[in-house]
Parts: sequence; structure tokens; C-alpha cells
Amino acid sequence: MVEQQNQEPEIPYLSRTQVLVAMGVTAIILWIVAKLWLRWGNIILFKWHWREQDLLLGISLGIIITMLSGLAYRLFPPYRKSADSYLEMVLKPLALPDLIWLGLLPGLSEELLFRGVMLPALGGDHTAVIVSSLCFGVLHLSGSEQWPYVIWATIIGIILGYSALLSGNLLLPIVAHIVTNLLSSYLWKIQKL
Repeated sequence: MVEQQNQEPEIPYLSRTQVLVAMGVTAIILWIVAKLWLRWGNIILFKWHWREQDLLLGISLGIIITMLSGLAYRLFPPYRKSADSYLEMVLKPLALPDLIWLGLLPGLSEELLFRGVMLPALGGDHTAVIVSSLCFGVLHLSGSEQWPYVIWATIIGIILGYSALLSGNLLLPIVAHIVTNLLSSYLWKIQKL
């Protein structure tokens, strides 16, 4: 019997319900971690203001991140392979309306933890942006072949971290994250239909 070398890792196929439950459970866990850290860490949540300007900047930043992601997808085959593997696992079982949850749940819970709590807890400076972004990137690790996707998520974390610091408003990275998830997942999904 001849063994095949360089075999592609098998993608674990999840059902629609499993993906939605995993997103919900992950969002709840991140929310609980953020709340506990706020309660016992003597930390003040990063400021949140409802300002139209930051809402529009968040939408614009989300569109820019989506365009950069599309560019990276086209130009860097290792990222494309890694992204396809991750998105195949997460997006393939979902229906188009489910993408709303994919935008909202991670956009809110991840930004609450990584930019809302971790950023100020680590000092709200350049080091805090880098460390919180590395943690954000590692959250997107789903297998040993996912490093290009993790690197990309870390870069996005840096962009979102600086958007929070420069604007002084957690609303901006939340909106940018939601828009990025919605647009990127929609574009990937319709391309694969």
C-alpha cells in the first residue's frame, strides 16, 4: 500500500446548528471573561460613545479591511489556503441570514474583550495594542495549518486596536469588526455558491 504524502488535512464538517451554537457559546465565554476581568481587575471599560462620525468611520474601516483581505486573498496563496480552510469550516454550513450572527456575535464579544477590556488593562499603549492583537489572532487558530490566517487576524487586531486608541471610542472597532465579518463572509459565501 502506497501512502500519500502531502495529504491535505481533512476539514471537520460541522452542521449549521453546531456552528451557530459554537458562535453563541464563544461569544458568551468572551463576554464572561470580559465581565470578570472588569470586576476583579480594577479596570475601566474602554469608552463607548454613540457618535455618528465614529459609526461612519467604523463602516468605512470595515469596508477597507474587507478590501485589504480580498487583496491578500488574491495575492498570497498561503493566506488564501488558510482562509478557505477556516471559512469552509465556519461558513459552508450557514445560510445567508446566519451571516448576521457571524457579524454581530464576534464583533461585539471580541471587541468587548480585546479592545474594551484587554487594551486598557494592558496600559492602553502600543504594547497593549500588540499584545491584545496577538491574543486576538490566536483566537482564530483552528489548526496547525492556520498560521497565515492567524497572522492576518493579528494584523486586523492591530488596525482595530489603533482605531479604538485614536478615536477614543470602542464603537469604531465594533462597527468595523461587524462590517468586516458581514461583508467578507457574504462575499466568500456567494462566490462559493
